[in-house]
Amino acid sequence: MTATDPALTALANGWAALSLLHGRIETHIERALQSGHDLSVREYSLLDVLSRQHDGEGGHLQMRQVADAVVLSQSATTRLVNRLEERGLLSRYLCPTDRRGIYTDVTESGLRLLEEARPTNDAALREALDSAVANPELASLVAAVEAVKAPH
Repeated sequence: MTATDPALTALANGWAALSLLHGRIETHIERALQSGHDLSVREYSLLDVLSRQHDGEGGHLQMRQVADAVVLSQSATTRLVNRLEERGLLSRYLCPTDRRGIYTDVTESGLRLLEEARPTNDAALREALDSAVANPELASLVAAVEAVKAPH
C-alpha cells in the first residue's frame, strides 16, 4: 500500500463534492424545467445566453462563444440551436458586415418561454441549494455559490 499525499486527497475530495453539488442542482433544475416548460437545462441556458445579446459593439456572439458560454462543444451547440430553431424559439440571419458570419437570435416565442421558465429555474436552483446546505460536505460550496456577486 502506498501513502497518498493528503493535499491531493483533499483536492480530490473537494472536486468530488463540487461535482456532486453540480449534479444535484442540474438534476433538480432539469426536472423542474422539463415538467413545467418542456425545456432542458441546456436549452434554457442557450436561450438565456442568446437573450442577452445586443446590437452594440461585440453584442452578437459567434457560435464558438455561445458554445463556451453554455459549456458544450461547438457541434453539440449547433445541434441544440437546430432543435430550438425547429421549435420556433431561435432564428438565424447573416451578419450584415461579414456575409460569412451567421448570428442566432431568440424569437418572440423564445423570449416568452424564457420569461415563463426563469422563475421555475430560479426556484429550482434555490430549492437545490437549500437542500444541499444540509449536507456538511456541501455547505461550504453552497456558501461560495451564494457569495458570488452578479457582474455589473
